[in-house]
Amino acid sequence: MTVYLRFYEELNDFLPREKRKQTFAASHPEPRSVKDLIEAQGVPHTEVDLILANGESVGFDYQVMPGDRIAVYPKFESLDIGSVSRLGRPPLREIKFVADVHLRKLVRHLRLLGFDCLYNPEWPDEKLAEISAQQERVLLTRDRGLLKRSVVDHGILIRSDDPMAQVREVIRRLDLKDRIKPVSRCLVCNGNLVEAAKEQIRDRIPKWTYERVDQYLQCKACGKIFWQGAHWNRLQRIIENAVSDNSG
Repeated sequence: MTVYLRFYEELNDFLPREKRKQTFAASHPEPRSVKDLIEAQGVPHTEVDLILANGESVGFDYQVMPGDRIAVYPKFESLDIGSVSRLGRPPLREIKFVADVHLRKLVRHLRLLGFDCLYNPEWPDEKLAEISAQQERVLLTRDRGLLKRSVVDHGILIRSDDPMAQVREVIRRLDLKDRIKPVSRCLVCNGNLVEAAKEQIRDRIPKWTYERVDQYLQCKACGKIFWQGAHWNRLQRIIENAVSDNSG
């Protein structure tokens, strides 16, 4: 059974060079779903937002037929395709993340911007996929195989090695610029930060700091205390860099 595939835009990053930006034939010995066919080419299903089979929109469960011409598209950012039905993923009421072991710095940057992001370097792939599915979290990973797990509905394959480029990619792809709430979440444990009266935490901060700083934040989960110290300018630069150049 032979079908003809064409991948568009950044989905070509997953293909070998000889298959990029062109239609190519793919053969397989038995009927299979279009999802299986796409992932057999190395493209995680979480990166796909529209599939056309012979010009008609289909879902992941579509059974490919001999001679089918399959066009596969990534998420659209500005092109109006309102007249075409996209894949039926459940909508997310709020944006939350879970990240794999390789993205520790990205996790801290996302928390600095106020996003709920779970992280534990000890969690295996099965646990990450389970958390993503059960808690409706976007799975962030450098491992395309992890995104191919059937239980994962929402995920992003992080392409860059640079943490600042990584956080800009996440903000751009999910259009999160207007949802940023800097310094509202604990960088250590992901808990929410609330204002703390300095008199109530006097015994937990250095005397020099107590005499010079009036505003403090405390994590409701782990109790860690934050204030604008010598590191504040560095954090401000991270925030400014994260929201810059989001037009792509």
